[in-house]
Amino acid sequence: MHPELLHIGNFTIYTYAFCIVVGTLVASIYTKWSAKKELGIFNLSNNFFYLIFIAGFVGGKLFFYLERPLYFFRNPKLMLDNFSGGFVFYGSFITIIPILIWYLKKHKIPVLPMLDILAITTTIVHTIGRMGCFFGGCCYGKPTNSFTGMNFPKTNGIPVHPSQLYEIVGLLSIMSILFLIKKNKQFQGQIFLIYIAFYAIVRGFLELFRGDKRGFIIDGILSHSQFIALLLILSTLLFYNKLKNKQLKL
Repeated sequence: MHPELLHIGNFTIYTYAFCIVVGTLVASIYTKWSAKKELGIFNLSNNFFYLIFIAGFVGGKLFFYLERPLYFFRNPKLMLDNFSGGFVFYGSFITIIPILIWYLKKHKIPVLPMLDILAITTTIVHTIGRMGCFFGGCCYGKPTNSFTGMNFPKTNGIPVHPSQLYEIVGLLSIMSILFLIKKNKQFQGQIFLIYIAFYAIVRGFLELFRGDKRGFIIDGILSHSQFIALLLILSTLLFYNKLKNKQLKL
């Protein structure tokens, strides 16, 4: 693994942080291009992306701390290590969505069409971000004797599932599906809702392979991420039918 991309004196560029920045850059380029092509928005402000990045960073870190609140309360210095890893994707997602909707409404940007664009955008930044997890040696899986087993710095020479790579495959598959659906989209918001449901299914399945320290709602049975995924699937089904019926009647 290569957790540190560059280290000069006291200056360190972590591979995880580098991947997040690259992913954000690529995703922002795609978003601007799509907004211009599909919605006729030629002046999507960079502040839009700064806001998303900050909200995602804060939310991802906050949920990471909440997975083990007592541990971080007793070791507050660890909360200052903000760039070597330690983010919860759903924390970022849940934090970003309300702020994003507020921004879009404030600037009179169509909410549902933009969310459809951002669904694909999210798969881009998430895929590259998971590469950062792989190189950083975090978010690894449980011990395994299968041919996919790999060693990570914190697994003490024990082969484990490279769950980061599994998720990358899942994200690329979701991205491909979203592009196919985009060609025959039935209603605004459809791509966004399908993304949420598909990723929730993928994430819930991947949690079965995760071997790093996780937060659980039911110890050893239902993790925080699986619980959030379940809630999102149920919410998506409700909103999918509601939006579809509403827009097809117009």
